[in-house]
Amino acid sequence: MPARNQGPAWELESEYTSTAAPELEADLARVETLSAEIEALNPGLTEERRVETAQRIFRLRQEAGVLLQNASVYASCLLSVNGRDAEARTLQGRLQGIQKRLGDVSEPLNQFCELADDADIQAYLADPDVAPSEFVVNHARQRRHELLSLEAERLVNGLAQDGIHAWSRLYDQLSGTLECDVLVGNEQQRMGIAETAGLMQRPDDALRRNAWSAINDAWAQHEESCAAAINAIAGWRLEMCRKRSREKPVHFLDAPVHMNRISRATLDRILEAAETYRPLARRAAKLQAGAYGKEALGPWDNRAPAPILDPGSNDGIPFERAVGIIANAYSRIDPSLGEFVHMMVDNRWVEGTVGDGKRPGAYCTGFRKSRTPRVYMTYSGGASDVITLAHELGHAYHSWVMRDLPESQLGYGMSLAETASTFGETLVRDAMLEEADSLQTRMDVIWEDMTALIAFVLNIPTRFEFEQRFYEARQARPLRPEELNTFMSEAWEHWYGEAISEPDPRFWASKLHFFISGISFYNFPYLFGYLFSLGVYASRESFGDDFFHRYQALLRDTGRMTAEALAAKHLEADLTGPEFWRNTLDALAPRVDQFEQVLAEAGLR
Repeated sequence: MPARNQGPAWELESEYTSTAAPELEADLARVETLSAEIEALNPGLTEERRVETAQRIFRLRQEAGVLLQNASVYASCLLSVNGRDAEARTLQGRLQGIQKRLGDVSEPLNQFCELADDADIQAYLADPDVAPSEFVVNHARQRRHELLSLEAERLVNGLAQDGIHAWSRLYDQLSGTLECDVLVGNEQQRMGIAETAGLMQRPDDALRRNAWSAINDAWAQHEESCAAAINAIAGWRLEMCRKRSREKPVHFLDAPVHMNRISRATLDRILEAAETYRPLARRAAKLQAGAYGKEALGPWDNRAPAPILDPGSNDGIPFERAVGIIANAYSRIDPSLGEFVHMMVDNRWVEGTVGDGKRPGAYCTGFRKSRTPRVYMTYSGGASDVITLAHELGHAYHSWVMRDLPESQLGYGMSLAETASTFGETLVRDAMLEEADSLQTRMDVIWEDMTALIAFVLNIPTRFEFEQRFYEARQARPLRPEELNTFMSEAWEHWYGEAISEPDPRFWASKLHFFISGISFYNFPYLFGYLFSLGVYASRESFGDDFFHRYQALLRDTGRMTAEALAAKHLEADLTGPEFWRNTLDALAPRVDQFEQVLAEAGLR
């Protein structure tokens, strides 16, 4: 990789100069003081002046949350760049205890907000500081029938640390230490799971298959442990559903749907739309397979790059040029969007260096004290890196347009979290296709487009189908590894059909998402976000000059509206009906046609 292609290092010093900075220590000391003040006030939530007490606790908790989040983001940023940073690890461990303490003392206010009568809630929300939290409070109260007593909720939270969360930590530890024996060329090499998975992004078909086989072999040695973990996590959640079903039945999908601020009707519509458009996604998958001279993709091909047409002609895209490409594409919507891109880079709010100690992946985060975003990735000059940078800058813009809103309106469901990022990604991808100066660039860009289509319309529903069938069966008893393998294989075959050469039976064991204890069904929000953002993108023409205003307003409302209300207000769309989703997916068909044309030009069709 040419050195000129590497991205810059980000700036964190404006938040804290080190893990031992006096400002950081002062913030954490303040959080502990605020936690003690909240604890002292909690008994007043059951007394005559309970509304006034709740309002005081709200202000204290909000301040504590901002300070704690700031420190947590700082530690995470340090560890992303250098996973061996011992001081950052120590800080992160310390923050876990402070977070638990704040969570425990905050639970009585949560219970007040969810269980108090309407008159008390109306009085509580009359406070100017509290009023902006109206949507969050009322949304949470929709599940008030599920709450246990305060004592029981505290017991659940306490036991969860060495219960459901312990199983998740066990999986994390296992995946972090597991090693694979993989054949690289003619040499057998031993490497970690993450490094082995990285080989599946190489153009060498045999190497990708060897890596996939090595990962499967490694997980096969631990499938009993993985089965125990996934059964325990699901069993805990199902038991909690039973315990919370005092007034009416609580389904295992109720919590994830509510958390994502969508309805079951909307979830049903997006899954039905994916089912209807399976043939389109399968066609894209078979075209990708054909580009590699195969009839169907293997499960090791899900992250395969575009074929290299001329090995000597691709020197990569320098970071500065990538910034220009993204800024120009963003400016097509409004000049201020392009200015935002340059501001992010000029302020050194983007981390794009290449380093051995860096963690893989890309994300956008932000500091709540300064209300400034940060983008993290490893930029090495590939066309996919440009798309990734555009995606993460979209996330950053989303937070930027919300920076002046009250703290209680800054959070939004995962279903809406991909709106600005996928919008920005699509914008830049289309611009790159129009301006591409080589067939290789066009191939790289549209290949990424097809990979996204296949991932969201086939792979995500595969995960959902497996998890749903597993939870339904787990209500009766724990499942054996071979049963989980069967469920997983059948889901792959249902969604991919003839577009896949064989299923990936142990995908349930190798996919971290199934073992996250804080979130279940960490899959359908990706499908929603992908399709919703494309629907927003497609609405540009119909709204004309009014689009940018609508787009900004939509982003600003994501923390204070459900997805359905948001779409109705800003897009004049009904997410609970099939039309919006079908129109969105219809717009993808020409992209698959374009992909086929590029393959034909490259002699790969």
